[in-house]
Amino acid sequence: MGFNDILENIGGISRFQVLHTAMLLLPMCFMACHSFLQNFSAAVPAHHCKVPLMDNGTRDYGHVDFLSFIPVDENQKPKSCLRYREAHFDIWTNNSLTNSTEPCGDGWVYDKSVFSSTIITEWNLVCRFRKMKQVAQSIYMAGVLIGAVLLGGLADRFGRKILLMSSYFMMAVFGTCTAFLPSFVCYCVFRYLCGMAFSGIALNTISLILEWTPPKGRTVVGTLFAFSFTVGQMQLAGLAYAIRDWRWLQFTVSAPYYFFFLYSWFIPESARWLIMKGRTRQALKDLQRVARINGKHEEGDRLSEKVLISHMQAEMKHIHHSYSPVDLFRTPGMRRVTISLLLVWFSTSFVFYGLSMDLQKFDMSIFLLQLVFGAIDIPAKVLGAVSMSYLGRRVTQSAALMLAGTTMLANAFVPQGLKTLRIVLAVLGKGLVGGSFNCAYLYSGELFPTILRQTGMGVVAMKARVGSMVAPLVLMLWEISPILPSAIYGVAAIISGVAALFLCETRNQQLPDTVEDVEARFRAKDSCQTDPEEEMALKKCQPQASRGLLADTV
Repeated sequence: MGFNDILENIGGISRFQVLHTAMLLLPMCFMACHSFLQNFSAAVPAHHCKVPLMDNGTRDYGHVDFLSFIPVDENQKPKSCLRYREAHFDIWTNNSLTNSTEPCGDGWVYDKSVFSSTIITEWNLVCRFRKMKQVAQSIYMAGVLIGAVLLGGLADRFGRKILLMSSYFMMAVFGTCTAFLPSFVCYCVFRYLCGMAFSGIALNTISLILEWTPPKGRTVVGTLFAFSFTVGQMQLAGLAYAIRDWRWLQFTVSAPYYFFFLYSWFIPESARWLIMKGRTRQALKDLQRVARINGKHEEGDRLSEKVLISHMQAEMKHIHHSYSPVDLFRTPGMRRVTISLLLVWFSTSFVFYGLSMDLQKFDMSIFLLQLVFGAIDIPAKVLGAVSMSYLGRRVTQSAALMLAGTTMLANAFVPQGLKTLRIVLAVLGKGLVGGSFNCAYLYSGELFPTILRQTGMGVVAMKARVGSMVAPLVLMLWEISPILPSAIYGVAAIISGVAALFLCETRNQQLPDTVEDVEARFRAKDSCQTDPEEEMALKKCQPQASRGLLADTV
């Protein structure tokens, strides 16, 4: 008997679980908005040097007087960062030797036909400051990384609910304050803080959902959790289309967290965590309330503090001491699992955010691209789930990454003029890495042993955050060669796809409980494919219903 039996007795998957999951997933739909917000709030419109003598530089691009001050490129479009020192009238030959140019000394004029305001236009983050866009996104991702390190540990100490509420409040305050800040430095600082709040919300949301859900429902709620992020990406496209000013867009995706903070008071703390911390009276009260909501009044009345303690003791009887991240590398099998998964998670996040954060380079409606790039995750995750069920986790993980890498490498060498082909390859690559993410969550949970599963998942998730932090910086290499970013993303994905082949298959196999179980897997012939003589020795490799991610982790 374990705590999961208590959840089953008071209703299993019933009214409370549905309401509880819905309340927690609604804020997650806005989380993707913050991650991809800079696609719109930091969009770079067409711009050229301001010419004070030219009526504030508002003349038509084709006007002779305008072009006499602004040099043009090979496509007869005004250059963004240069102007002539003196009026230049040979507009058809554009012979720059007849008149020297200089950097923009009086500011820039921006095309406001698509966006009325962005951080680029407000703080002139163009020309020699153009790299600040990627720097700002990396700073946000650094906040996500640090938040995962700090807030994850605090949640284990102080509880999931208090950290979730605090993170809602942080996102509301820091997010709305960002919309009114006067300088780019302040903007970066508060975006960093929003990134920390992001981690606090994501980590505690999934913990509370899983810890109030019986094992048979965890695969479903885990999938819903993943799809909430997809919905958020699509939602952002509509919000950005309706709100073209970056400050109001920032405010719109942040203000709802005040509402989420208020109703989070009604979300119960994890009863499992309360019992482990000795707060059995509060846990009993919450469980009885859940039983009443689920229509299980008698079952709730039969619960007592003594019953709760006995159930948790039975569930934890095999855990004798604590483990640290060092244990992930002590033995050959654990090293193999950990190093391979570190590569998988880093590359998946690296490519995912690299593709998703540079939509303007495709020279197409950025709103439509955001919608398509978000929507592609839906069929990709569905196909990935089918593949994992029939072909196995290892094949799915490796194939998704290697195919994504191949599409990225192909895209690197597609001429810029073939816009449709470049978009198709990018969308296909985005879908493949989205499917890789979906597989990585499940596969990692099945590879790490129970005694190290949470530790292992935390370590690989941190590596993913490093990938998301580095991804925007790689986009700067576009200025050296348009081939480099896609090529780097492609090579990284292929390398990690190859690394996934060194892992064991886990489809329809029992979750490992100890390090010895993991080592036995790797000693087995052909990655846990046993012959009759090995079958008894490796009994734990025999089929068990695939219960999805983290069935034994909480």
